[in-house]
Amino acid sequence: MSKKKAVIRSDMTRAQWTWKEMKRNKVAYAMIAPYMLIFTLFTVVPVALSMVISLTNFNLLEVPDVVWLDNYIRLFLDDDIFILACKNTLIFAMIVGPVSYLMSLMVAWFINELPPKIRALVTLVFYAPSISGQVYLIWGTLFSGDSYGWVNGILLDLGIITKEIQWFQNASYVMPLCIVVALWTSLGTSFLSFIAGLQGIDRSMYEAGAVDGVRNRWQELWYITLPSMKPQLMFGAVMAITSSFGFGGVVTALCGFPSVDYAAHTIMHHLDDYGSQRFEVGYSSAIAVVLFAVMIGANMLVKKVLSKVGQ
Repeated sequence: MSKKKAVIRSDMTRAQWTWKEMKRNKVAYAMIAPYMLIFTLFTVVPVALSMVISLTNFNLLEVPDVVWLDNYIRLFLDDDIFILACKNTLIFAMIVGPVSYLMSLMVAWFINELPPKIRALVTLVFYAPSISGQVYLIWGTLFSGDSYGWVNGILLDLGIITKEIQWFQNASYVMPLCIVVALWTSLGTSFLSFIAGLQGIDRSMYEAGAVDGVRNRWQELWYITLPSMKPQLMFGAVMAITSSFGFGGVVTALCGFPSVDYAAHTIMHHLDDYGSQRFEVGYSSAIAVVLFAVMIGANMLVKKVLSKVGQ
């Protein structure tokens, strides 16, 4: 801030200075107003309402009855399925989140080294599974529970098994298979953002780094590449956290709802069960608030870790 602006600001209150700056940038505020309106109506307001409704007993038909923290007490002390859902969600998030994030970064780094024409083709090949509507059909065919399933057929032909395995109806296999499918489809939006970030790095920085003592590609990655694309890294981290904690579609598509013995039952499934099936909106709102708090905490942790990149 210039000295002139500092003097002007010292002569007026913070509110007056803010209003003056808003009038000076009124065109920018007018352009961002539609987004802020939609964001407030469909993100901020629902989150705030969930926090309020989570303190009530509400079934969509009767007037909400305020029960304060009873829903949270019931959630953590009386709901064994929720505790199991938390464990399954954390296992999934701790594996799929970091692995998919690093895999997206490494694949994007590899693709960035390819010639432009080949790069476009390879990007499409890696990105296609995340947008394909046939993903679950393919995996359902591969691990079909009868002898027509490819995996069962191969194992039977090799004599490794003597009876077909019901892959998605066996609690021992459900979670590992869902994790594999989630990783296979994880090269999505964050993957494209990493490629865009790599493309936008000034090549002269690598020349300057070589002069300053950078000797190999790994040092280039740590000291030049990653610090230069921190916005993309943060965006990819948010997407990874959202997808890893909010997964559920994979399990439902492959294993049904609920999964056998609740082997892959997650917080999202528990939320859907009480919100869409039982219409216990107050209780489901408490589940949503807990999930929201966990995701915020994970986001803050990742942000702190990324701030140390390149130091």
